Amino acid sequence: QVQLVESGGGLVQAGGSLRLSCAASGRTFSSYAMGWFRQAPGKEREFVSAISWSGGSSYYADSVKGRFTISRDNAKNTVYLQMNSLKPEDTAVYYCAADPTLGYYTADEYDYWGQGTQVTVSS
Repeated sequence: QVQLVESGGGLVQAGGSLRLSCAASGRTFSSYAMGWFRQAPGKEREFVSAISWSGGSSYYADSVKGRFTISRDNAKNTVYLQMNSLKPEDTAVYYCAADPTLGYYTADEYDYWGQGTQVTVSS
């Protein structure tokens, strides 16, 4: 079992930055990959970014590539999402997820989810 707790969301103006954190507990953190997803009101949950168990490989949605950076600190059991140049369309609840089965890009692949943290970007 894995428990995940996100933090770091908030209200920011367009062009600003936020760093989300996701603290994991339970199974050995370095044994599984991690992902970030987001869900805006009335929309489906969508893939944002993912990182391999070692941190050696990372993946991004086209909409955030070049603006967001995912990283992990296996000593702290934490994954981060640095979000720069934020846009109003980035407004959503952001979820971290753990232990994808086969691929990184689909929510159904992940076994464990955090409760989400709200990110609101004002124009």
